[in-house]
Amino acid sequence: MSQPTPEYIHVELPIIQQLTSMGWQYIEGSWDNPAITERENFKQVLLTERLKAAIKRINLEDNGNPWLDDLQVQAAVSQLERLGANRLMEANQAATELLLKGTTVLGQDGKQHTVHFIEFNPEHLHRNNFIAINQYRVNPPWATGNRGFIVPDMVLLVNGIPLVVIECKSPNLDNPITEAIQDLLKYSNQRGSSQPEGAEKLFHYNLLMIAASRGRATAGTIGANYEHYVDWKTDLTPLTPLPDKGMGENDSPPLAGEGLGERSNSRQTLIAGMLKPANLIDILHNFTLFKTSGDRTIKIVPRYQQYRAVYKALHRLQHNQTRAEHGTDDQRGGIIWHTQGSGKSLTMVYLIRKIRTIPELRRFKIVVVTDRRDLEKQLADTAILTGEPLQKAKNVKKLEQYLQQPGAGLVFGMIQKFKGGEDSDEEAEIEPIAKNLNLSENILVLIDEAHRSHAKTLHTNLLEALPNCVRIGFTGTPIVKAAKKTTLQIFGSFIDEYNIRQSQEDKVTLPIVYEGLEARGTVTQGDDLDQLFEIIFADKTPEEQAQIKAKYATKTQVGEARELIKAKAKSMLRHYLERILAGGFKAQVVASTRLAAVRYQEAFVEAQREIVQQLERRSSREY
Repeated sequence: MSQPTPEYIHVELPIIQQLTSMGWQYIEGSWDNPAITERENFKQVLLTERLKAAIKRINLEDNGNPWLDDLQVQAAVSQLERLGANRLMEANQAATELLLKGTTVLGQDGKQHTVHFIEFNPEHLHRNNFIAINQYRVNPPWATGNRGFIVPDMVLLVNGIPLVVIECKSPNLDNPITEAIQDLLKYSNQRGSSQPEGAEKLFHYNLLMIAASRGRATAGTIGANYEHYVDWKTDLTPLTPLPDKGMGENDSPPLAGEGLGERSNSRQTLIAGMLKPANLIDILHNFTLFKTSGDRTIKIVPRYQQYRAVYKALHRLQHNQTRAEHGTDDQRGGIIWHTQGSGKSLTMVYLIRKIRTIPELRRFKIVVVTDRRDLEKQLADTAILTGEPLQKAKNVKKLEQYLQQPGAGLVFGMIQKFKGGEDSDEEAEIEPIAKNLNLSENILVLIDEAHRSHAKTLHTNLLEALPNCVRIGFTGTPIVKAAKKTTLQIFGSFIDEYNIRQSQEDKVTLPIVYEGLEARGTVTQGDDLDQLFEIIFADKTPEEQAQIKAKYATKTQVGEARELIKAKAKSMLRHYLERILAGGFKAQVVASTRLAAVRYQEAFVEAQREIVQQLERRSSREY
C-alpha cells in the first residue's frame, strides 16, 4: 500500500471526515473495479440502482405508499440519462430543469403523472440519499483501456446523481486553488482544448465545482472561469427550527458553529455552508438560475452574502412584529446594504423564489419598486427567472388595480407612480395615488436603490397606499447623514451588510485608489487668482468682498471658465499619459455642467495637439 500523500492527509481526508459528520455516507473509490462504486463500468456516471430506489421512496401516494412500478421507474431514469443536448451548458440546463421539475410517466390510469428525482420538502429530506465517493474514476467515450480517464478527488451524489465535484490539491504547491480549478476545467472539457480531454457527462448534472486546499476552498459552476470561483464565508444553517417570537426585534437567525470556541478555516466554512445536505438541496431548489446574456448562457448560484441576506430577511418576516402588534411601525422589514456590483437584483429574485416555498409566506403580494425605467426592465427580466407571472404597471390606474387585488401576486411599479406622476421628479404636480388601497399585512414591498427618492413625499404616498405592508430596501449606498430622513430612519435597521471593503476582500470589486492632484488656475501675468482678487479689492470690507464673489465668481462660472479648463485639461492629459495609459487603463472626466463638459472636450483636443507637436519636434531633432 502506497504512503498517503500530503494532499490526502491535509485536504481529502479532512473533507471526508467533515462530510460524514454532516450525514454523508462515504465509499472509498477504486481505479480498477467499477462495482465498488456501484457501477457496471467506468463510463457510467449515475448510480442507477440508488436512483431507482430513491425514485420509489420519494414518489408516494397520498396514503404514503409507493405507486411506481419498475417499468415506470426505468422510464424516468431514461429521461435523466438521455438529455438530448450536445453542448455541456445545454445538457446541464436540461438536467437541472429535470431535477427541479421532475419528468412525467404514463400511469396505470392512462394519464401522465409527474415523477421527481429529489425530495425538496424540508420535512422529508430524509427520503434522499447522500453519498460521497473519493477517487471517482470516469472514462470518457473516447478513452481506451487504462488511458484517457479522469479521476476527480471527490464526487458527491444525491440519490445517485453527481451534483458536486471536488478537486483537492496539496498545500505544498504554490497555487493549489488555481491548479485545482485547472483540473476541474480539464475534467469538464472547458479549457478550450483542440482535443477532448475530459468526461463531460459527469458534469451534465453538476451543481457545484469546488477547488480545495488545506485552508481554503472556492466554488464555481459550469461555465465559470478562474476569477468566478469564490469563497463562502457564512455557515448559515437556515433549515433548523427557528426560535419562536420573543427574540429582539432585529435579532438574526443563529449561525451554525457560533459559540464552539473554534474558528473554521475557509475550506471548512464552505463545506459546512454549501455541502450540508439540507443546504445543498436548498441551493439547488431555490438559488440556482440560468441567465442568457447575448448568445451566452450563464449558470448562477448564490454568493454567500445573497444566501445570508435572504434568510435574515425571512427570519424577520416570520418572527418580527406587524404594525398592529408593534403599535407604531412594522418591524418585519429593514435594509439590505450590499455594495454596488454584488447582485442585489438577484438577491431579490432569490428572496421571492424562497418565499413561494414557505407555506405561511406564499400568500404575500410582492411589490417590486424602482425609480428608473432601465432598473425596472433589468429587474423584470431577472425576476422572470422565478417563473412567477409578472404584473407590470404601465400607469397609475393599472398600479392601483394591481395593488387592490386581494391575495398573492408579483407587481412591478416605478416609485413615481406612487405620487400619480409618470416621469417627472417634481414633488407634487398631480394628485397622489389613492390612500389605503390595500390594508393587508401580507404585502411585501421590495425597493431597489432605496437611498434614492424615498426620503421624499413619494415614500409617504407609498406608505399611505399600503399602510400595513412590509418594506425591505436594497441599497449599495445608504444615506446615513442627511438634512431629511436617512435610509435607516425610513426603512429601519440593517438586515444584512456587505460593504465595499468586504467586496474587495472577496476580489469581487477592485479597490479604489485615490490620488489627490491640484491644477491651480492662474491669470495671464502669473499671479494666483485669489491673490489678485485680494490686491484689486483690498479697499473693500470682507462683507463687500463676499458680495462681489457671490455676484461675479460663482462656482459654476469659475468651473466653466475657458482658461481654467484649458489649464486643468493640460494637467490631466499629461498625468494620464505618464501614469495611467501605460497600465492599459482608461479615464473619465466629470464636469460641473454641460457647457463645462463641451469646453473640456475642446481643451483636451487642443492639449493633445500640443503634445503631439512637441513629440514630433523632439523626434525631428533626434534624427
